[in-house]
Amino acid sequence: MTISFIRTLLLYALILAAMRLMGKRQISELQTSELVVTLLISDIAAIPMQDSGQPLVSGILPIAILVVCEIATSVLMLKNGFFRRMICGKPIVVINDGRVMQRELRRLRMTTEDLSEELRQKDVFALEDVAYAIVETNGKMSVIRKPEKDQPTAGMLGVALPDNGIEAVVVSDGAVSDFSLQLIRKSRPWLEGVLRGKNASVKDIFIMTANTKGEFRIIKKEDAL
Repeated sequence: MTISFIRTLLLYALILAAMRLMGKRQISELQTSELVVTLLISDIAAIPMQDSGQPLVSGILPIAILVVCEIATSVLMLKNGFFRRMICGKPIVVINDGRVMQRELRRLRMTTEDLSEELRQKDVFALEDVAYAIVETNGKMSVIRKPEKDQPTAGMLGVALPDNGIEAVVVSDGAVSDFSLQLIRKSRPWLEGVLRGKNASVKDIFIMTANTKGEFRIIKKEDAL
């Protein structure tokens, strides 16, 4: 039992390291090669986890090889456009200048219901509102509305909006994020000064957000209210 526990922890740490080496992506954003490697790694790691008689190296070595192959493939895709298209394919236009490309839909095996669902997820509820719709290589759809159907921006209206800069969570459940403070160009003394002014301490805070202008919002822990 102890050996199985240790082996599982080692493989878990190895898989986490492998995922970090291959980059940060959500499952829905994985390219074809990345998805294949992810599935293979999960299957390979399960064998030595379940069978303590299986040598641990029989799981570690294939995982290491797959990670190296994926990194090499990623580098090749960066250097060679043809190789990238061969592995990942290329974006496909399914609505071109307001016209639904039926042949491309059939090529993707995408039904009209699938198309409508994808558009609704982009807050588009009428086909006539769409100028272009493109299915990207990761399967997601990019949508460009017709100019007359698009929502006006502040720039179009000639309205100047205040720039509050980036906002970040600087305290989460009593823990200070130095990275977030650096992101909004603030320091721990600034944070401590703000909390003193609110008669609060870090351990009392459930969440605190702040932006580069120094504007902040504090939500205290319920048991500290």
